[in-house]
Amino acid sequence: MNTNAKTDNIINNVKILRKDIKNIYLVVNPDCSVVLKVPESTSEDFINSFLKKKEHWIKRQLEYFQNMVKPVQKDYVSGESFAYLGRQYRLKVHKSDREEVILKSPYIHLYVRDKENLERKKKVLECWYRLKAKEKFSELLNKHYAKITNNKPKLEVRKMKKRWGSCNYDKNKIILNLKLIEKPKYCIEYVILHELAHLKYPYHNKDFYNYLTVLMPDWEWRRDKLNEC
Repeated sequence: MNTNAKTDNIINNVKILRKDIKNIYLVVNPDCSVVLKVPESTSEDFINSFLKKKEHWIKRQLEYFQNMVKPVQKDYVSGESFAYLGRQYRLKVHKSDREEVILKSPYIHLYVRDKENLERKKKVLECWYRLKAKEKFSELLNKHYAKITNNKPKLEVRKMKKRWGSCNYDKNKIILNLKLIEKPKYCIEYVILHELAHLKYPYHNKDFYNYLTVLMPDWEWRRDKLNEC
């Protein structure tokens, strides 16, 4: 397929919403839907021209969401590789009456009563990841939230399929993907500041990205590294 066809395909799939607004808002959602909100009087020619100029940006955003989380099947056996804060560790499974996880580079030591019980091994390790995620995410949230607001937002950690984080403006809450704990600290900081910035600018518009650049001038580099990891 040639470049023009790809461009036309992207433009044709954009949902156009005409509203009683003064500015244009272009949003690529985590489900890969693309929405353009425009003033009611905006001409079709202007919309097409605008979307063609934004084609490269739209494609990058779509790639971001499409490639964000790539699930890998694990057997939870000794020798498998598991990530934590941007580093890879080898798993060592031990039979033990006390079930726990101990990180001691270059290994993640997993202690379980039944080494053959896949679901139990998975649950014990996931509980450890969740505990570490709450600890590290809270630490970084405490470091950065005062740059945006005096009202510290609540933090929730959950499994998410299509996004690294989200912001609930009305509830003053930041939600972060559990899988983020596998990524480097500088990538986690990017996601946290991105979501915090939504407390001031709810939409992915020019004002939002300008504000994010003030908060974190190298956010694009961090975002790209997050997608590469």
